[in-house]
Amino acid sequence: MVWGAVGIVVIALIWEAYKLLGPSDGVVIAGARVLPRTTDLAMPHVWDMVGRLAEPVTRSPSALPLWAVVGLAALTTLGIAAAGWLVGVIVGIGLALVMQRWRIAEWGLLPWIVISQTVPLIAFAPVVKSWGSRVEIGAFEWQDWMSVALIASYLAFFPIAIGALKGLQSPDRIHEELMQTYAAGYWPTLVKLRFPAAVPYLLPALRLGAANAVVGAVVAEVSTGLQGGIGRILIQFAGQASGDPAKAWGPIFGAIVLGLVAAGSVALLGVILKNYRRTEEAA
Repeated sequence: MVWGAVGIVVIALIWEAYKLLGPSDGVVIAGARVLPRTTDLAMPHVWDMVGRLAEPVTRSPSALPLWAVVGLAALTTLGIAAAGWLVGVIVGIGLALVMQRWRIAEWGLLPWIVISQTVPLIAFAPVVKSWGSRVEIGAFEWQDWMSVALIASYLAFFPIAIGALKGLQSPDRIHEELMQTYAAGYWPTLVKLRFPAAVPYLLPALRLGAANAVVGAVVAEVSTGLQGGIGRILIQFAGQASGDPAKAWGPIFGAIVLGLVAAGSVALLGVILKNYRRTEEAA
């Protein structure tokens, strides 16, 4: 917590130092601008951006403050991302179990799982929305938010599948042989040996999956035009940046906090599973 606050202060100081000392037209190398302009339109002061959060989002007397609008939009996106994350957990762990159980499944599935992450998300999202709008199962009607949740799960399942697979394969050979000595079958070995051994690998993967789900939800909201989420107001407020540059940073701050909340919420699982967290391995 303390180091996180220190990091935020350092970033704010670097921002203001560059705005004070940097060239007004930015840093240009070989005709390409590698650092932004330092004008108030491109880089508002930190205190202007923070102060704008407390002001009404519009000039209407009944308008909510900017922080409230961003907060409500972030909660909407968080709910959709959480649904996508849950689907990603089920799919990711399911694939890991199949790949751990049968080596031929790992050889066949793992390359496709990796390749799946190379598909451009911004182009994939409208296709998912189009497919979803044609789904009709009795009285069930596909909602637009479900397309966003599905895309969020698409980004979330990858690190979870890889981390779970590595964790399930992590027990030492001597421990596997001990379970065989006790005549333990596949399921007892999975529950008593493999899943506990996978926890240090799985927790970081779940956190990364949660952050990916938030990214996927925000990008999908932008691509599909879903109303009410933080992705939509990112585009809406960015279009107003020429007249109110500080306002456009409100949803950006909201998206950052949203990702931290998502990853931090999953980190609470570590408290529940603390007996298995002797060391956490990189997913």
